[in-house]
Amino acid sequence: MKRKSRNLIQHLGMTALLFTFAGPLGAETSSWSTRETSVPKSTPAPSPVPPPRAPSPPAAQDSNATGIKKTMPSLVPATGDNAAYLAFDQGQYLTALKLAEEAAKRGEAQANTLIGRIYGEGLGVQKDEKKAYDYYMKASQLGDVQGAFAAAIALAEGRGVKKDRKMAAELFEKAALTGNAEANYNLGLLFLKGDGKPQSPIRAFQHIRYAAEKGIPEAQYDLAELYRTGTGTEANALEAARWLSRAAEQGLTPAQYDYAVKLLQGFGLSKDESKIAVLMKAAADKGVPGAQNRMAYLYRDGIKVQKDPVEAATWRLIAKKNGFEDKELDEMVAKLPKAQRQKAEAEAAAWNDHIQVGSAP
Repeated sequence: MKRKSRNLIQHLGMTALLFTFAGPLGAETSSWSTRETSVPKSTPAPSPVPPPRAPSPPAAQDSNATGIKKTMPSLVPATGDNAAYLAFDQGQYLTALKLAEEAAKRGEAQANTLIGRIYGEGLGVQKDEKKAYDYYMKASQLGDVQGAFAAAIALAEGRGVKKDRKMAAELFEKAALTGNAEANYNLGLLFLKGDGKPQSPIRAFQHIRYAAEKGIPEAQYDLAELYRTGTGTEANALEAARWLSRAAEQGLTPAQYDYAVKLLQGFGLSKDESKIAVLMKAAADKGVPGAQNRMAYLYRDGIKVQKDPVEAATWRLIAKKNGFEDKELDEMVAKLPKAQRQKAEAEAAAWNDHIQVGSAP
């Protein structure tokens, strides 16, 4: 069974639902985000809350959703105890479904989770979220942590079942007690909001910090805000900067933008000051208008980059097209020599065309 568990973890790649709390730091945000994540191993780990154990802004306009990672079918035959998971990994979803159904009849809990994933995302079959939820719940009842987590997600969002945050919280807690980082994060946010759990900033902080320490970038981002505001803990500007830096290093767009701004304002870690332009451009490239506009200022004033009026004008035009207003920079663009202005207009148009092509289905 341990071998089956390991293969399910490696091949299933459960999509995790993550709430987001973080406070108003300037990045565009949304209340819910989903992201592809590796499913944590279902081995016991210390819980951040002693027994009995039992928003906000969030993340950016740019969602973290990356879709399902699919691999090309290989020549490895889907045989043996791990056959269903191997078939799933190879994109042979109907074969995986058949084998998982046989395993489920033998009482294998994780097989139900795999079946739920197939129906929940319509992989080789018609999408059926109700059926997916039923299989997740069965897996949870049989003791599978990933099944409990997936059922909690369905209940939290009302996917295939009536939305029930209280029941979702119970299942998140069940998964959190095994050390599941994403479950700890979501549970912490429910405690923070008093949604499905009694409002408790201290418990929220404990669960979110646990998830942050386990490497969840959204949790690191939100933990920075908890430290900044002193929510559930003592306010600590150094800790806030440290966790925001870690989230930015992992490529979380709102963290990249917010931390670059903090560094410009002198509130970040001194060792990271050289990263201002890199972080700001990363957020700008991902479509954050505020970051695009700040790139214009960096090039105009030569902050951590060489002064370049054309590059400054290019980023200003990109930000303007995305609805960001700035009369000061518009005047700068208007005063440029015609040749430079035309070059900036051409580069901005090319950048926007590239983004549109890259985002096309």
